[in-house]
Amino acid sequence: MVKSTKAVAAPASDSEPIPGMKRLAPEQREQQIVAKAIEHFTRHGFSGSTRELAREIGVTQPLLYRYFPSKEALIDRVYSEVFSWRPTWETVLTDRSIPLAARLVSFYSDYARVILREEWIRIFIFAGLTREGINNTYLSKLRSKVFLPVLAEIRHEYGIAAPVGAAELEPEIELVWALHASIFYLGVRKWIYGLKIPKDIDGLIETKVAAFLHGAPRVMADLRKG
Repeated sequence: MVKSTKAVAAPASDSEPIPGMKRLAPEQREQQIVAKAIEHFTRHGFSGSTRELAREIGVTQPLLYRYFPSKEALIDRVYSEVFSWRPTWETVLTDRSIPLAARLVSFYSDYARVILREEWIRIFIFAGLTREGINNTYLSKLRSKVFLPVLAEIRHEYGIAAPVGAAELEPEIELVWALHASIFYLGVRKWIYGLKIPKDIDGLIETKVAAFLHGAPRVMADLRKG
């Protein structure tokens, strides 16, 4: 689980700067460290010592520790910075004054602009491979704030009864996972495999949502019959 961390108290100005390093206000230096750490973790993952990390970032190790008392604290800060969550997404998904297809297209178009970035995709993959459990909070939020509301809206739109127990709910969750993963996988194709992806992401999302709504409600209704 990603824990909320705060930087330790920093001096009024940088001390022990490395030769040629510009002095910055504490807030500026902290943000610079976070930005460079994001670049480092995007390229190399989370391996390496804090000494190596400080060198890559361009600060001394003691200065790094003044802002972040441990490597874990810096990783937590990077994680919270990269994987930000927009509260408006939940509002868009549940606004029944707008057609369901339009809501899904609006949400996933905006969501794609957030996640289809190199740092988002690569850090998420590195985290899943090497930082056991760190992605759990984000994935739990995805389930509660996106998957379950989307399923509730489909049931309302198509007059499908609510599931009784996990045996009926989990297959529905997998239907939304299929849509969601197809959009996430665009980032994997681009930033992990180095493959080209379509330029018109919004148009592609419209197609994916149309296919999802063409099939998912029927499958959900069949699950109730089954």
